[in-house]
Amino acid sequence: MLFNSYAFIFFYLPIVLIGFFRLARISHAYASGWLALSSLFFYGYWNPAYVGLLLGSILCNYAFGMWITKTGKPEVGKGQIVSRKRANKKHLLITAIAANLLLLAYYKYAHFFIDNLNGIADTHWNIGSIILPLGISFFTFTQIAFLVDTYQSKVKEYNFIHYALFVTYFPHLIAGPILHHKEMMPQFARASSYKINWEHVANGLMLFTLGLCKKTLLADALAPYANGVFGGVESGILPTTYEAWAGALAYTLQLYFDFSGYTDMALGIALLFNIKLPVNFDSPYKATSIIDFWRRWHMTLSRFLRDYLYIPLGGNRKGRMRRYANLMITMLLGGLWHGAGWTFVAWGALHGIYLTINNMWRDATAGKLSSRIIKPVGGAFTFIAVIAAWVVFRSTDIVHAKTMLEAMFGINSRAISFDAVLHGQLLLATDLSGRDLIKILFFSLAWVWLLPNSSFLKFIGGNTALALLQATVVVCFMALAIDQFGSYSPFLYFRF
Repeated sequence: MLFNSYAFIFFYLPIVLIGFFRLARISHAYASGWLALSSLFFYGYWNPAYVGLLLGSILCNYAFGMWITKTGKPEVGKGQIVSRKRANKKHLLITAIAANLLLLAYYKYAHFFIDNLNGIADTHWNIGSIILPLGISFFTFTQIAFLVDTYQSKVKEYNFIHYALFVTYFPHLIAGPILHHKEMMPQFARASSYKINWEHVANGLMLFTLGLCKKTLLADALAPYANGVFGGVESGILPTTYEAWAGALAYTLQLYFDFSGYTDMALGIALLFNIKLPVNFDSPYKATSIIDFWRRWHMTLSRFLRDYLYIPLGGNRKGRMRRYANLMITMLLGGLWHGAGWTFVAWGALHGIYLTINNMWRDATAGKLSSRIIKPVGGAFTFIAVIAAWVVFRSTDIVHAKTMLEAMFGINSRAISFDAVLHGQLLLATDLSGRDLIKILFFSLAWVWLLPNSSFLKFIGGNTALALLQATVVVCFMALAIDQFGSYSPFLYFRF
Protein backbone atom coordinates (compact mmCIF):
# COMPACT_ATOMS: atom_id res chain seq x y z
CA MET A 1 0.00 0.00 0.00
CA LEU A 2 1.36 3.40 -0.98
CA PHE A 3 1.10 6.60 1.04
CA ASN A 4 0.14 8.33 -2.22
CA SER A 5 -2.99 6.27 -2.89
CA TYR A 6 -6.71 6.73 -2.31
CA ALA A 7 -6.87 3.47 -0.37
CA PHE A 8 -4.30 4.69 2.15
CA ILE A 9 -5.48 8.30 2.56
CA PHE A 10 -9.24 7.74 2.64
CA PHE A 11 -9.57 4.25 4.14
CA TYR A 12 -6.54 2.70 5.82
CA LEU A 13 -5.16 5.73 7.70
CA PRO A 14 -8.52 7.00 9.11
CA ILE A 15 -9.57 3.49 10.20
CA VAL A 16 -6.26 2.77 11.92
CA LEU A 17 -6.17 6.20 13.57
CA ILE A 18 -9.74 6.00 14.90
CA GLY A 19 -9.27 2.40 16.03
CA PHE A 20 -6.06 3.26 17.86
CA PHE A 21 -7.51 6.05 19.97
CA ARG A 22 -10.79 4.20 20.58
CA LEU A 23 -8.95 1.14 21.90
CA ALA A 24 -6.59 3.35 23.91
CA ARG A 25 -9.59 4.34 26.07
CA ILE A 26 -9.94 0.68 27.05
CA SER A 27 -6.31 -0.43 27.21
CA HIS A 28 -2.96 0.87 26.02
CA ALA A 29 -1.94 -2.72 25.30
CA TYR A 30 -4.97 -3.16 23.01
CA ALA A 31 -4.08 0.06 21.17
CA SER A 32 -0.44 -1.04 20.73
CA GLY A 33 -1.57 -4.46 19.53
CA TRP A 34 -4.02 -2.85 17.08
CA LEU A 35 -1.26 -0.66 15.66
CA ALA A 36 1.12 -3.63 15.33
CA LEU A 37 -1.53 -5.74 13.57
CA SER A 38 -2.47 -2.81 11.33
CA SER A 39 1.21 -2.43 10.41
CA LEU A 40 1.41 -6.11 9.49
CA PHE A 41 -1.68 -5.67 7.30
CA PHE A 42 -0.02 -2.64 5.68
CA TYR A 43 3.05 -4.76 4.89
CA GLY A 44 1.01 -7.78 3.75
CA TYR A 45 -1.11 -5.64 1.41
CA TRP A 46 1.84 -5.79 -1.01
CA ASN A 47 2.51 -9.52 -0.68
CA PRO A 48 0.92 -11.56 2.15
CA ALA A 49 3.52 -14.30 1.69
CA TYR A 50 6.23 -12.15 3.26
CA VAL A 51 4.31 -11.37 6.46
CA GLY A 52 5.57 -14.71 7.76
CA LEU A 53 9.14 -13.72 6.91
CA LEU A 54 8.77 -10.42 8.80
CA LEU A 55 7.18 -12.13 11.82
CA GLY A 56 9.87 -14.81 11.83
CA SER A 57 12.55 -12.13 11.77
CA ILE A 58 10.88 -10.28 14.67
CA LEU A 59 10.50 -13.43 16.81
CA CYS A 60 14.07 -14.61 16.20
CA ASN A 61 15.65 -11.23 16.90
CA TYR A 62 13.53 -10.69 20.01
CA ALA A 63 14.55 -14.15 21.27
CA PHE A 64 18.22 -13.41 20.55
CA GLY A 65 17.87 -10.10 22.38
CA MET A 66 16.42 -11.82 25.45
CA TRP A 67 19.13 -14.46 25.28
CA ILE A 68 21.90 -11.86 25.07
CA THR A 69 20.39 -9.96 28.02
CA LYS A 70 20.10 -13.07 30.16
CA THR A 71 23.64 -14.15 29.31
CA GLY A 72 24.98 -10.75 30.28
CA LYS A 73 23.35 -10.57 33.72
CA PRO A 74 25.87 -10.86 36.56
CA GLU A 75 25.73 -13.98 38.70
CA VAL A 76 27.71 -15.31 41.63
CA GLY A 77 31.24 -15.94 40.45
CA LYS A 78 34.36 -14.13 39.43
CA GLY A 79 37.27 -14.25 37.05
CA GLN A 80 37.03 -17.08 34.57
CA ILE A 81 33.23 -17.47 34.89
CA VAL A 82 32.63 -13.78 34.16
CA SER A 83 35.08 -13.91 31.25
CA ARG A 84 33.30 -16.94 29.81
CA LYS A 85 29.92 -15.21 30.10
CA ARG A 86 31.24 -12.19 28.20
CA ALA A 87 32.57 -14.45 25.46
CA ASN A 88 29.23 -16.29 25.21
CA LYS A 89 27.38 -12.98 25.01
CA LYS A 90 29.61 -11.82 22.16
CA HIS A 91 29.21 -15.13 20.32
CA LEU A 92 25.42 -14.79 20.58
CA LEU A 93 25.60 -11.27 19.13
CA ILE A 94 27.79 -12.42 16.24
CA THR A 95 25.47 -15.36 15.53
CA ALA A 96 22.37 -13.14 15.59
CA ILE A 97 23.90 -10.52 13.29
CA ALA A 98 25.17 -13.22 10.93
CA ALA A 99 21.67 -14.74 10.73
CA ASN A 100 20.20 -11.33 9.80
CA LEU A 101 22.88 -10.68 7.18
CA LEU A 102 22.48 -14.16 5.68
CA LEU A 103 18.74 -13.58 5.29
CA LEU A 104 19.40 -10.22 3.66
CA ALA A 105 22.14 -11.71 1.46
CA TYR A 106 19.85 -14.47 0.19
CA TYR A 107 16.95 -12.24 -0.81
CA LYS A 108 18.93 -9.22 -1.99
CA TYR A 109 22.33 -10.43 -3.18
CA ALA A 110 22.06 -14.12 -4.13
CA HIS A 111 21.48 -13.42 -7.83
CA PHE A 112 24.22 -10.79 -7.88
CA PHE A 113 26.82 -13.16 -6.45
CA ILE A 114 25.72 -16.12 -8.58
CA ASP A 115 25.69 -14.07 -11.80
CA ASN A 116 29.19 -12.76 -11.09
CA LEU A 117 30.43 -16.23 -10.17
CA ASN A 118 28.99 -17.62 -13.41
CA GLY A 119 30.72 -14.84 -15.33
CA ILE A 120 34.10 -15.44 -13.69
CA ALA A 121 34.08 -19.26 -13.58
CA ASP A 122 32.04 -19.81 -16.77
CA THR A 123 29.51 -21.87 -14.79
CA HIS A 124 25.73 -22.00 -15.17
CA TRP A 125 24.35 -22.01 -11.64
CA ASN A 126 20.69 -21.05 -11.32
CA ILE A 127 18.84 -20.51 -8.04
CA GLY A 128 15.52 -19.62 -9.63
CA SER A 129 13.44 -16.49 -9.11
CA ILE A 130 13.69 -14.58 -5.82
CA ILE A 131 11.31 -11.71 -5.10
CA LEU A 132 12.90 -9.03 -2.93
CA PRO A 133 10.69 -8.40 0.14
CA LEU A 134 9.83 -4.73 0.55
CA GLY A 135 11.78 -2.97 3.27
CA ILE A 136 14.04 -5.92 4.12
CA SER A 137 17.13 -3.69 4.26
CA PHE A 138 15.40 -1.30 6.64
CA PHE A 139 13.87 -3.80 9.08
CA THR A 140 17.09 -5.85 9.06
CA PHE A 141 19.28 -2.85 9.95
CA THR A 142 16.75 -1.69 12.55
CA GLN A 143 16.95 -5.06 14.31
CA ILE A 144 20.74 -5.30 14.05
CA ALA A 145 20.87 -1.94 15.86
CA PHE A 146 18.57 -3.42 18.54
CA LEU A 147 20.87 -6.43 18.99
CA VAL A 148 23.99 -4.28 19.34
CA ASP A 149 22.22 -1.93 21.77
CA THR A 150 21.13 -4.97 23.78
CA TYR A 151 24.71 -6.26 23.87
CA GLN A 152 25.87 -2.85 25.11
CA SER A 153 23.13 -2.85 27.81
CA LYS A 154 21.41 0.20 26.27
CA VAL A 155 18.00 -1.50 25.96
CA LYS A 156 15.79 -0.93 29.01
CA GLU A 157 12.40 -2.30 27.93
CA TYR A 158 11.50 -5.72 26.53
CA ASN A 159 7.73 -5.59 26.06
CA PHE A 160 7.17 -7.88 23.05
CA ILE A 161 4.18 -5.95 21.66
CA HIS A 162 6.16 -2.73 21.82
CA TYR A 163 9.14 -4.45 20.19
CA ALA A 164 6.96 -5.81 17.36
CA LEU A 165 5.48 -2.34 16.93
CA PHE A 166 8.97 -0.79 16.96
CA VAL A 167 9.94 -2.99 13.98
CA THR A 168 6.65 -3.03 12.05
CA TYR A 169 5.42 0.52 12.72
CA PHE A 170 4.00 1.21 9.27
CA PRO A 171 5.16 4.82 8.75
CA HIS A 172 8.82 3.71 8.67
CA LEU A 173 8.59 0.00 7.80
CA ILE A 174 9.07 0.13 4.03
CA ALA A 175 11.66 2.87 3.52
CA GLY A 176 12.82 4.11 6.89
CA PRO A 177 14.00 6.11 8.67
CA ILE A 178 16.21 3.52 10.40
CA LEU A 179 15.30 3.61 14.09
CA HIS A 180 17.07 3.07 17.40
CA HIS A 181 15.23 0.98 19.97
CA LYS A 182 16.01 3.48 22.74
CA GLU A 183 14.43 6.43 20.89
CA MET A 184 11.15 4.62 20.14
CA MET A 185 10.29 2.32 23.07
CA PRO A 186 9.86 5.09 25.67
CA GLN A 187 7.34 6.76 23.34
CA PHE A 188 5.23 3.60 23.08
CA ALA A 189 5.26 3.36 26.89
CA ARG A 190 4.14 6.95 27.55
CA ALA A 191 0.49 7.45 28.52
CA SER A 192 0.39 10.71 26.54
CA SER A 193 0.97 8.75 23.32
CA TYR A 194 -2.51 7.24 23.65
CA LYS A 195 -4.44 10.52 23.83
CA ILE A 196 -5.30 12.72 20.86
CA ASN A 197 -3.01 15.75 20.68
CA TRP A 198 -4.51 18.25 18.26
CA GLU A 199 -1.25 20.16 17.89
CA HIS A 200 0.41 16.93 16.78
CA VAL A 201 -2.50 16.24 14.42
CA ALA A 202 -2.15 19.69 12.83
CA ASN A 203 1.64 19.39 12.45
CA GLY A 204 1.34 15.80 11.24
CA LEU A 205 -1.18 16.65 8.54
CA MET A 206 0.97 19.59 7.41
CA LEU A 207 4.08 17.39 7.14
CA PHE A 208 2.13 14.66 5.37
CA THR A 209 0.72 17.16 2.87
CA LEU A 210 4.14 18.66 2.24
CA GLY A 211 5.61 15.21 1.58
CA LEU A 212 2.69 14.29 -0.67
CA CYS A 213 3.24 17.47 -2.70
CA LYS A 214 6.95 16.70 -3.02
CA LYS A 215 6.11 13.26 -4.36
CA THR A 216 3.20 13.93 -6.71
CA LEU A 217 3.88 17.51 -7.85
CA LEU A 218 7.67 17.39 -8.16
CA ALA A 219 9.23 13.89 -8.03
CA ASP A 220 6.63 12.34 -10.34
CA ALA A 221 6.80 15.37 -12.66
CA LEU A 222 10.60 15.03 -12.95
CA ALA A 223 10.53 11.24 -13.43
CA PRO A 224 9.64 11.23 -17.19
CA TYR A 225 12.61 13.50 -17.97
CA ALA A 226 15.08 11.45 -15.96
CA ASN A 227 13.71 8.22 -17.43
CA GLY A 228 13.72 9.72 -20.93
CA VAL A 229 17.40 10.68 -20.86
CA PHE A 230 18.71 7.60 -19.05
CA GLY A 231 16.43 5.35 -21.09
CA GLY A 232 17.65 6.99 -24.29
CA VAL A 233 21.27 6.33 -23.33
CA GLU A 234 20.41 2.71 -22.51
CA SER A 235 18.86 2.32 -25.97
CA GLY A 236 22.06 3.53 -27.61
CA ILE A 237 21.39 7.25 -28.15
CA LEU A 238 24.34 9.55 -27.52
CA PRO A 239 23.07 12.60 -25.58
CA THR A 240 24.22 16.17 -25.96
CA THR A 241 25.97 17.85 -23.04
CA TYR A 242 22.77 19.81 -22.35
CA GLU A 243 20.59 16.71 -22.40
CA ALA A 244 22.98 14.75 -20.20
CA TRP A 245 22.99 17.52 -17.59
CA ALA A 246 19.21 17.88 -17.87
CA GLY A 247 18.71 14.15 -17.23
CA ALA A 248 21.24 14.08 -14.40
CA LEU A 249 19.66 17.10 -12.70
CA ALA A 250 16.17 15.69 -13.21
CA TYR A 251 17.15 12.45 -11.46
CA THR A 252 19.08 14.26 -8.71
CA LEU A 253 15.99 16.28 -7.85
CA GLN A 254 13.53 13.43 -8.45
CA LEU A 255 15.36 11.24 -5.95
CA TYR A 256 15.50 14.04 -3.39
CA PHE A 257 11.82 14.93 -3.60
CA ASP A 258 10.76 11.28 -3.78
CA PHE A 259 12.71 10.13 -0.72
CA SER A 260 12.43 13.28 1.38
CA GLY A 261 8.74 13.36 0.45
CA TYR A 262 8.31 9.81 1.77
CA THR A 263 10.18 10.74 4.95
CA ASP A 264 8.05 13.85 5.53
CA MET A 265 4.92 11.75 5.06
CA ALA A 266 6.26 9.11 7.46
CA LEU A 267 7.09 11.73 10.10
CA GLY A 268 3.68 13.33 9.64
CA ILE A 269 1.75 10.05 9.93
CA ALA A 270 3.74 9.03 13.02
CA LEU A 271 2.98 12.39 14.64
CA LEU A 272 -0.76 11.73 14.26
CA PHE A 273 -0.17 8.85 16.70
CA ASN A 274 1.99 11.09 18.97
CA ILE A 275 5.19 9.34 17.89
CA LYS A 276 8.20 11.41 16.80
CA LEU A 277 10.45 9.72 14.26
CA PRO A 278 14.02 11.00 13.79
CA VAL A 279 14.61 13.64 11.13
CA ASN A 280 16.16 12.02 8.04
CA PHE A 281 16.92 15.06 5.85
CA ASP A 282 18.35 18.48 6.56
CA SER A 283 18.47 20.28 3.19
CA PRO A 284 21.34 18.09 1.88
CA TYR A 285 21.78 20.00 -1.39
CA LYS A 286 22.75 23.05 0.67
CA ALA A 287 25.80 21.12 1.92
CA THR A 288 29.15 22.91 1.57
CA SER A 289 31.21 19.70 1.60
CA ILE A 290 30.73 15.95 1.18
CA ILE A 291 31.19 15.51 4.93
CA ASP A 292 28.39 18.04 5.41
CA PHE A 293 26.29 16.26 2.76
CA TRP A 294 26.40 12.97 4.68
CA ARG A 295 25.35 14.77 7.84
CA ARG A 296 22.25 15.95 5.99
CA TRP A 297 21.30 13.16 3.52
CA HIS A 298 19.54 10.03 4.82
CA MET A 299 20.74 10.93 8.29
CA THR A 300 19.60 7.74 10.01
CA LEU A 301 21.53 5.56 7.53
CA SER A 302 24.61 7.76 8.01
CA ARG A 303 24.21 7.35 11.76
CA PHE A 304 23.89 3.57 11.45
CA LEU A 305 26.95 3.26 9.21
CA ARG A 306 28.95 5.48 11.57
CA ASP A 307 27.90 3.78 14.83
CA TYR A 308 27.83 0.15 13.72
CA LEU A 309 30.48 0.00 11.00
CA TYR A 310 32.86 2.98 10.83
CA ILE A 311 33.51 3.30 14.58
CA PRO A 312 33.85 -0.49 15.21
CA LEU A 313 36.38 -0.58 12.33
CA GLY A 314 38.45 1.95 14.27
CA GLY A 315 37.00 5.22 13.01
CA ASN A 316 39.63 7.95 13.11
CA ARG A 317 41.38 6.59 16.20
CA LYS A 318 44.16 4.68 14.45
CA GLY A 319 45.82 7.25 12.23
CA ARG A 320 44.94 8.98 8.98
CA MET A 321 45.55 6.11 6.59
CA ARG A 322 43.41 3.77 8.66
CA ARG A 323 40.69 6.44 8.81
CA TYR A 324 40.68 6.73 5.01
CA ALA A 325 40.52 2.93 4.66
CA ASN A 326 37.62 2.80 7.13
CA LEU A 327 35.79 5.49 5.16
CA MET A 328 36.21 3.52 1.93
CA ILE A 329 35.02 0.26 3.49
CA THR A 330 32.03 1.97 5.10
CA MET A 331 30.93 3.70 1.90
CA LEU A 332 31.48 0.61 -0.27
CA LEU A 333 29.22 -1.40 2.03
CA GLY A 334 26.80 1.54 2.20
CA GLY A 335 26.62 1.50 -1.58
CA LEU A 336 26.06 -2.27 -1.65
CA TRP A 337 23.29 -1.88 0.95
CA HIS A 338 21.36 0.19 -1.60
CA GLY A 339 21.33 -2.57 -4.20
CA ALA A 340 22.95 -5.65 -5.66
CA GLY A 341 24.83 -4.15 -8.60
CA TRP A 342 28.23 -2.77 -9.53
CA THR A 343 26.79 0.69 -10.09
CA PHE A 344 25.85 0.83 -6.38
CA VAL A 345 29.33 -0.36 -5.42
CA ALA A 346 30.86 2.27 -7.70
CA TRP A 347 28.59 4.94 -6.20
CA GLY A 348 29.74 3.96 -2.72
CA ALA A 349 33.37 3.98 -3.88
CA LEU A 350 32.94 7.47 -5.33
CA HIS A 351 31.60 8.78 -2.04
CA GLY A 352 34.40 7.02 -0.18
CA ILE A 353 36.91 8.82 -2.42
CA TYR A 354 35.03 12.10 -1.99
CA LEU A 355 35.10 11.77 1.81
CA THR A 356 38.79 10.87 1.79
CA ILE A 357 39.67 13.92 -0.35
CA ASN A 358 37.43 16.11 1.81
CA ASN A 359 39.18 14.97 5.00
CA MET A 360 42.61 15.46 3.43
CA TRP A 361 41.61 18.97 2.34
CA ARG A 362 40.35 19.81 5.81
CA ASP A 363 43.56 18.58 7.40
CA ALA A 364 45.67 20.62 4.97
CA THR A 365 43.67 23.86 5.12
CA ALA A 366 42.33 23.91 8.68
CA GLY A 367 41.83 27.58 9.61
CA LYS A 368 43.80 28.87 6.60
CA LEU A 369 40.98 29.86 4.25
CA SER A 370 38.12 32.30 4.63
CA SER A 371 34.74 30.63 5.09
CA ARG A 372 33.17 33.40 2.97
CA ILE A 373 35.06 32.02 -0.03
CA ILE A 374 35.28 28.34 0.79
CA LYS A 375 31.59 27.75 1.59
CA PRO A 376 30.04 28.86 -1.73
CA VAL A 377 32.86 27.29 -3.76
CA GLY A 378 32.67 24.12 -1.67
CA GLY A 379 28.89 24.03 -2.07
CA ALA A 380 29.17 24.24 -5.87
CA PHE A 381 31.82 21.51 -6.07
CA THR A 382 29.85 19.33 -3.65
CA PHE A 383 26.64 19.61 -5.67
CA ILE A 384 28.42 18.75 -8.93
CA ALA A 385 30.17 15.77 -7.29
CA VAL A 386 26.87 14.52 -5.85
CA ILE A 387 25.17 14.80 -9.27
CA ALA A 388 28.00 12.85 -10.94
CA ALA A 389 27.67 10.11 -8.33
CA TRP A 390 23.86 9.97 -8.78
CA VAL A 391 24.44 9.35 -12.49
CA VAL A 392 26.37 6.19 -11.60
CA PHE A 393 23.71 5.26 -9.02
CA ARG A 394 20.86 5.59 -11.56
CA SER A 395 22.54 3.95 -14.57
CA THR A 396 21.89 0.31 -15.38
CA ASP A 397 25.60 -0.44 -15.72
CA ILE A 398 29.02 1.19 -15.67
CA VAL A 399 29.16 1.58 -19.48
CA HIS A 400 25.98 3.66 -19.58
CA ALA A 401 27.16 5.71 -16.59
CA LYS A 402 30.40 6.40 -18.46
CA THR A 403 28.45 7.55 -21.54
CA MET A 404 26.39 9.96 -19.44
CA LEU A 405 29.38 11.37 -17.55
CA GLU A 406 31.43 11.82 -20.74
CA ALA A 407 28.55 13.72 -22.34
CA MET A 408 28.06 15.87 -19.22
CA PHE A 409 31.69 16.95 -19.18
CA GLY A 410 32.02 17.41 -22.95
CA ILE A 411 34.29 14.43 -23.61
CA ASN A 412 31.96 12.59 -25.97
CA SER A 413 28.56 14.01 -26.85
CA ARG A 414 26.24 14.63 -29.77
CA ALA A 415 26.58 18.11 -31.24
CA ILE A 416 23.46 20.22 -30.98
CA SER A 417 22.74 23.75 -29.83
CA PHE A 418 21.11 24.59 -26.51
CA ASP A 419 18.36 26.40 -28.41
CA ALA A 420 17.50 23.19 -30.25
CA VAL A 421 17.25 21.29 -26.96
CA LEU A 422 15.16 24.04 -25.40
CA HIS A 423 12.64 24.19 -28.23
CA GLY A 424 12.86 20.66 -29.54
CA GLN A 425 12.20 17.20 -28.21
CA LEU A 426 14.44 15.81 -25.51
CA LEU A 427 16.90 13.31 -27.04
CA LEU A 428 14.83 13.47 -30.22
CA ALA A 429 13.38 10.18 -28.97
CA THR A 430 10.67 11.40 -26.61
CA ASP A 431 7.83 13.89 -26.75
CA LEU A 432 9.21 15.71 -23.71
CA SER A 433 9.83 19.42 -24.04
CA GLY A 434 13.17 20.87 -22.99
CA ARG A 435 11.45 24.17 -22.16
CA ASP A 436 9.04 22.46 -19.75
CA LEU A 437 11.95 20.69 -18.07
CA ILE A 438 13.81 23.98 -17.56
CA LYS A 439 10.78 25.38 -15.72
CA ILE A 440 10.51 22.35 -13.42
CA LEU A 441 14.25 22.33 -12.74
CA PHE A 442 14.25 26.04 -11.92
CA PHE A 443 11.35 25.66 -9.46
CA SER A 444 12.85 22.51 -7.90
CA LEU A 445 16.28 24.06 -7.39
CA ALA A 446 14.69 27.16 -5.86
CA TRP A 447 12.82 24.86 -3.44
CA VAL A 448 15.90 22.90 -2.27
CA TRP A 449 18.18 25.95 -2.02
CA LEU A 450 15.89 28.69 -0.74
CA LEU A 451 13.17 27.10 1.40
CA PRO A 452 13.76 25.99 5.02
CA ASN A 453 14.00 22.33 5.89
CA SER A 454 10.58 20.76 6.53
CA SER A 455 11.59 19.71 10.07
CA PHE A 456 11.48 23.40 11.07
CA LEU A 457 7.88 23.89 9.95
CA LYS A 458 5.29 24.10 12.71
CA PHE A 459 1.55 24.71 12.71
CA ILE A 460 1.02 28.04 14.49
CA GLY A 461 -1.85 27.90 16.94
CA GLY A 462 -3.25 30.50 19.33
CA ASN A 463 -4.59 32.78 16.61
CA THR A 464 -7.88 31.51 15.22
CA ALA A 465 -7.69 33.42 11.93
CA LEU A 466 -4.11 32.34 11.29
CA ALA A 467 -4.91 28.74 12.20
CA LEU A 468 -7.85 28.71 9.79
CA LEU A 469 -5.68 30.20 7.05
CA GLN A 470 -3.01 27.54 7.56
CA ALA A 471 -5.63 24.79 7.63
CA THR A 472 -7.12 26.11 4.38
CA VAL A 473 -3.68 26.14 2.71
CA VAL A 474 -3.01 22.56 3.86
CA VAL A 475 -6.39 21.35 2.57
CA CYS A 476 -5.87 23.10 -0.78
CA PHE A 477 -2.42 21.63 -1.28
CA MET A 478 -3.67 18.20 -0.21
CA ALA A 479 -6.45 18.45 -2.82
CA LEU A 480 -3.94 19.63 -5.45
CA ALA A 481 -1.61 16.71 -4.72
CA ILE A 482 -4.43 14.15 -4.73
CA ASP A 483 -5.68 15.59 -8.03
CA GLN A 484 -2.38 14.48 -9.59
CA PHE A 485 -2.99 10.82 -8.70
CA GLY A 486 -2.98 8.71 -11.81
CA SER A 487 -1.28 5.40 -11.88
CA TYR A 488 0.31 5.39 -8.43
CA SER A 489 4.05 5.77 -8.58
CA PRO A 490 6.01 3.67 -6.05
CA PHE A 491 8.66 5.45 -4.03
CA LEU A 492 12.18 4.98 -5.39
CA TYR A 493 13.63 3.69 -2.13
CA PHE A 494 11.16 0.78 -2.10
CA ARG A 495 13.60 -1.07 -4.35
CA PHE A 496 16.53 -0.56 -1.98
